[in-house]
Amino acid sequence: MWKYEKKLEYPINITKKDLKMAKSMLAQYGGPDSELSAALRYLNQRYTMPDERGFALLTDIGTEELAHWEMISTIIQQLMKGATIEEIKANGLEGYYSEHNKASFPVDANGVPFTTSYIEATANYRADLESDMAAEQRAKVTYENLMKQTNDPEVLAPLSFLRQREIVHYNRFRELRDYYLNKFKD
Repeated sequence: MWKYEKKLEYPINITKKDLKMAKSMLAQYGGPDSELSAALRYLNQRYTMPDERGFALLTDIGTEELAHWEMISTIIQQLMKGATIEEIKANGLEGYYSEHNKASFPVDANGVPFTTSYIEATANYRADLESDMAAEQRAKVTYENLMKQTNDPEVLAPLSFLRQREIVHYNRFRELRDYYLNKFKD
């Protein structure tokens, strides 16, 4: 079903450690409006879209969100590269380290584990698409908040790319919702 190219959708090459930023980035790795939440939400909702157009769009965006999840993991790994246990403790990551060391694990910036309650699916295309548009807006705001926490251009560039993709996804969901409203008039 998928063709996987062994490269990121946007190149990431972060050369400076920043464990505070790595911790903040966990919001987009395992939080309620994370890339993982979006991917699972859309890939589940696609089955109850009223036609192939909706199924295809949610498949496309859902799989792209998985690519973004991979990017977030890469950012976190590069921000933590070479961190000592002292640096980990100093940046409030000792709880995370205790359970996961430096492995990627879906939690939010406060250490709250990912939960399937973040995934919304109602089998009502209107409700689901409205929820999807809101999720994209919340993710956009999260990226804007993350961008305010750094001045490192190596971090800002991929965050800016990801923020822009949230805008594109919002617009695609809005277009699909409007198409369905005109098509079904129910």
